Amino acid sequence: MSPKRSPAPAPEPLRLFRALPGDMAPRDAQDLMAHPFFALGKSRRTLPIDFRSGTVTVRVEGTLEHGIATIWDADILIWAASQLVEARDAEIPTSRLIRATPYEILRFIGRGTSMRDYQRLRAALDRLQTTSVATSIRETSGRRLHRFSWINEWRELAAADGRPLGIELILPDWFYAGVLDRALVLTIDPAYFQLTGGIERWLYRLVRKHGGRQADGWQFDFRHLHRKSGSSARFSDFACDLRALVARQSLPGYHLSTVRLSRGTELLAFRPVPQTARG
Repeated sequence: MSPKRSPAPAPEPLRLFRALPGDMAPRDAQDLMAHPFFALGKSRRTLPIDFRSGTVTVRVEGTLEHGIATIWDADILIWAASQLVEARDAEIPTSRLIRATPYEILRFIGRGTSMRDYQRLRAALDRLQTTSVATSIRETSGRRLHRFSWINEWRELAAADGRPLGIELILPDWFYAGVLDRALVLTIDPAYFQLTGGIERWLYRLVRKHGGRQADGWQFDFRHLHRKSGSSARFSDFACDLRALVARQSLPGYHLSTVRLSRGTELLAFRPVPQTARG
């Protein structure tokens, strides 16, 4: 007769982290800036994002009901990263379990606070929770995949009389660990939240990720950018969007230009704009 096994110990409950009040610099996770984790359009995308480059694998899937989380939904993760970094730097204990009011989140990411804005926030939280990610990033072998959703779970809080008290959400370990690693987070310009195009937002994050390292700027082949973006748009349409962004010069802190090589290859070049030249 085999000996009885002791039941596994119950996991310790997560300590609650209450969102900090006041203004703070927006911070973004570099892994999210460099790879195609989000849908770039506002219409529901159910086609998976499947990106492979060297040892890097990123596969993102959404449900038929909600679709893949969009790059606008990712603003909530920027808010969460900013909260965690601010608390860490102030030596305040953090947690994957965060409580906040919808007003605090919406105000930080530059949205309105109407009933429609609150409904959109709920829809964004649903997409983040139902989006499935599998990636080899930060897996040492490069062959194993870490699987998670952007939000493990979330809920709305209410008093006994029905008065709303805010929301609670639980972040995945993969995101939480990356944010608390000082080398994996960058500040971004608050003007980012005012960028209206999906490709525009994605390109700013990519440029911010690379542009900070090179005073003379960086260049990317258009086709490489198309593949790296995970965009479902045709390459010709994607290229038109890039040229329009160059004409508009709407990326805060960076100047864009195009370079045509003799063999017909088109490059997107960008360089940081000196602080004194920003007005």
